[in-house]
Amino acid sequence: MPRLLPDAGPQRTLAASNFVYTIGSGLYLTAGVLYFTQAVRIPAALVGIGLGIAGAVSLGVGIAAGQLADRRGARGVYAATLVVRALATAGFTLVHSFWPFVVAVCVATGAQAAGLAARSPLIRRYGGERPQQFRAYLRSVTNVGISLGALLAGWAVQVGTGTAYRLLVLGAAGSIAAAAAVLVLLPSVAPEPARGGPHWAGLRDRPYLLVTAVDGVMAMQFKVLTVAVPLWLVGATTAPRWLIAGTMLVNTVIVIAFQVRASRNVDSPAAGGRAYRRSGVAFLASCALISLSAGVPGWVAATLLVTAVVIHTVGELWHSAAGFEVSFALAPEHATGEYLGVFGLGAGLAEALGPGLLVWLCISWGRPGWYVVGALFALTGLLAPIAVRRAEAQPPYPGAFGRSDEVSASANTLAPPTSASPSGVRR
Repeated sequence: MPRLLPDAGPQRTLAASNFVYTIGSGLYLTAGVLYFTQAVRIPAALVGIGLGIAGAVSLGVGIAAGQLADRRGARGVYAATLVVRALATAGFTLVHSFWPFVVAVCVATGAQAAGLAARSPLIRRYGGERPQQFRAYLRSVTNVGISLGALLAGWAVQVGTGTAYRLLVLGAAGSIAAAAAVLVLLPSVAPEPARGGPHWAGLRDRPYLLVTAVDGVMAMQFKVLTVAVPLWLVGATTAPRWLIAGTMLVNTVIVIAFQVRASRNVDSPAAGGRAYRRSGVAFLASCALISLSAGVPGWVAATLLVTAVVIHTVGELWHSAAGFEVSFALAPEHATGEYLGVFGLGAGLAEALGPGLLVWLCISWGRPGWYVVGALFALTGLLAPIAVRRAEAQPPYPGAFGRSDEVSASANTLAPPTSASPSGVRR
């Protein structure tokens, strides 16, 4: 089990802010769509369109926010994104028609994407010797917070009144605002000085973009348990419907307990590439088991589905650990925010395109579609080590150090000289 609390100081402050923030996220993720459809009375199809528009708008926001965090100071930019998201979320209570809903949800979703990128330099600065390990800890904290938020949201869903839903939305906004307030306790991070290289270097770094694309394809796995499995369970199997909640609980508990441990040995880009490969194999096995759950007795279907979810979650641990490692290790330190914003493009596209693709293949096509999705994950996992090696070998932009050389040069600049000749040359 991971430690309950990180080291005192900046790490604990970041973890506390993240925990409070994710309680609000859990409130909104559980019942946000229901608020707009049940309380505001916007048709579900229009809500889907609005969320799709917001997802598309947010794709480029993270890159700009990350670059701003690098150049202006990450703490202030990250806190500002939380404040904007809190205000936009509170503004949901003023929405009564489609276009105001689109504006509010675009601002909220854009602020969320911007915050993820702006937080990255803080994680790199205060995450210790291996910020990727601290990022894994934060993911465990995230799952705890979202679970608590989901439990609280259950009250609003059960009551089902407009007042209950509005209180839920205001609670989510208050939680996000409180997360911004906690950041006052965090020491500020000095802006990174501008260095040579092209403008928007992250978007010009083709090897890094290739790794981003690989991670984006793999990121569709997050929608397997939240979109494809519930629809498959209800429409194609005889398993009890309460198992939908059960599978999510199994997934959440495993992530909370084992994400830090799964990330411990993924300590280099090469190890990250291998973890991607293992996750692809796990997703293939999981998809095959899910496909077999149709047309069998209920207890057999339930056993197959739970086993599949356990295997899928192990793959999820490896995928997340790989993403934490390669996204940080392959990003130049002086442009962490910008590069992590670029890396978020993959997950953003998976968020926008994944549900529709999974429904078309796994639900509309049926059992063969599960094998196609599993094969897609496995093939992507096989390609991942190649993409990572290419990115590791090539410099971020023409004329720059190689990535590993840049890290070594930075370390040598900070390290004291060992022994020196009278002329001052290190031996």
